[in-house]
Amino acid sequence: MASLIESAWKFLISHFSDFQLACLGSFFLHESVFFLSGLPFILLERAGWLSKYKIQAKINSPEAQERCILRLVLYHFGVNLPVMIFSYPVFRFMGMRSSLPLPSWKVVLTQIIFYFILEDFVFYWGHRVLHTKWLYKHVHSVHHEYATPFGLTSEYAHPAEILFLGFATIVGPAITGPHLLTLWLWMVLRVLETVEAHCGYHFPWSLSNFLPLYGGADFHDYHHRLLYTKSGNYSSTFTYMDWIFGTDVGYRKLKALKNVGIEENSKEKKQW
Repeated sequence: MASLIESAWKFLISHFSDFQLACLGSFFLHESVFFLSGLPFILLERAGWLSKYKIQAKINSPEAQERCILRLVLYHFGVNLPVMIFSYPVFRFMGMRSSLPLPSWKVVLTQIIFYFILEDFVFYWGHRVLHTKWLYKHVHSVHHEYATPFGLTSEYAHPAEILFLGFATIVGPAITGPHLLTLWLWMVLRVLETVEAHCGYHFPWSLSNFLPLYGGADFHDYHHRLLYTKSGNYSSTFTYMDWIFGTDVGYRKLKALKNVGIEENSKEKKQW
């Protein structure tokens, strides 16, 4: 497997420049993973499939979904791509490379874990700041236009927010200067995580059912349903920051009430 990845990587660096791979390659990878993972949730919602796993009964109109997609394409080409291009010299200066040899799995794993921890910390505080009155009204309210989120709404936001919270995602790689392969892996994992958190479905196979402190769709959907002053659940991937600062109290109370209701229903069924 390692030799196969190395051979594929050798082909890439032989046919494309470092700039092309780091900027255009990263953009193409991001767009592919984002839309291929997000579009199926639009189809699920329109067709009504797996509706028993949908967190909210409300569905988005086709017009609202299409508006989201059109604006996303505009934001991605107008904001994301230029950021990738202009940040390239910074990443290069900090040591990012695309050449062989590839980093060991231990190095990749260590850096990815560090990125998740740092991103959770930075994102939490940035997100809380965006829920202050003025910033919510003028910036963050764009992201909350969809009270019933679906996968692609994960990156639907005001351009200022894209830059502001996007910093949380790139600060780790920016200060460590990883191999481009590590950066790509981090980007893929981060995209898949945020799409899942906004998908609007809580499946039996959802990661939050198996991975401790993982937020997932159920955790983040609660954040979208409530008024901005009372929402809480500001965390990104893992929920430890909300737990430490008590901003998930409402969510935990709701979960406890639901669990009690489920237990009571089970007891009633057994009695019958």
